[in-house]
Amino acid sequence: MIGYPVFKDILRQQQSGMEAMAGPGVIGFHLVSGPLVGFCLGYGLDYWLDTGPWGKLTFLIIGIAAGFLNVYRDSRRLLKKMAARDALDKTGTGHARADKNAEGHNAQP
Repeated sequence: MIGYPVFKDILRQQQSGMEAMAGPGVIGFHLVSGPLVGFCLGYGLDYWLDTGPWGKLTFLIIGIAAGFLNVYRDSRRLLKKMAARDALDKTGTGHARADKNAEGHNAQP
């Protein structure tokens, strides 16, 4: 029978795995959603004002720029997080904390 501490460790590993996948997954979403929203706004504006393709083209370009800006920001945030994790691993602080947590979970009934 799996004890409570083991289940909690498995759950923690799954959560950290999901967090690791969430960062890169959002980057792809930004590349698609920015231009799509820009095009839809431009299409609606063109339909409402009868301005031809200019609204679609303008807002598509704005959407592409917004998508790439979001990708740039998310990439920088992800790289900073990875650098901080690497720094913790190099100093040994991350391993000591993991060992301390493991000891604390094993001590519980």
